[in-house]
Amino acid sequence: MSAIESALVKMAYPPVLDFGQQSTPEQLLHSVHHTMAQHQGGPVWLFAYGSLIWRPECHSSERRRGRVHGYHRGLYLWSHEHRGTPECPGLVFGLDRGGSCSGFAYRLPEEHLEESLLALWKREMPYPAYRPHWLNCRLEDGSKVQALGFVLERHLPCYAGNLPDNLLSHILASATGRYGTTREYVEQTLAALRNHAMPDRNLEARYKRCYSQQ
Repeated sequence: MSAIESALVKMAYPPVLDFGQQSTPEQLLHSVHHTMAQHQGGPVWLFAYGSLIWRPECHSSERRRGRVHGYHRGLYLWSHEHRGTPECPGLVFGLDRGGSCSGFAYRLPEEHLEESLLALWKREMPYPAYRPHWLNCRLEDGSKVQALGFVLERHLPCYAGNLPDNLLSHILASATGRYGTTREYVEQTLAALRNHAMPDRNLEARYKRCYSQQ
């Protein structure tokens, strides 16, 4: 990284973050009920595009490869706890508008469904950084299902957006949180996608490019 690039990183990082108040159990349960009220009926599917692929939160009755259109996977969400700190924030994946995204669709069992969803909300929504949304997901056999996904809220301060390579390189080299580094998180996701024959080639290329700058 050149001296000019280093200076730009220092100017832009760390960002001033305000995640707001952590969601209460009552707020999480209300969000679960509000989201389920919009479900069109039938089996409840969950779309996994990041760490839920290699570290599922709840049991599933069925798992299929699938793809959603209209959203793509990106390192667009600041993490000040799990993969970074307030002083050195990391990044985690989110679904943002445009393109398409491959992943897994999990069919959740009806037994203890609310309990499973609440555990999922506690993991994904401790702060209101995502918007639970029902996605149109095409499974590998061509069938379509309505799958729950967590999409990004662009207006919130925790939305990082598409950062420049030099800043992403710096974060990959330095950010670490309760569950490990941002770099490990990205590498585990890339490996899981490759192992299941659905590599994210754009993300692979960007990671390789940013890693080479370290």
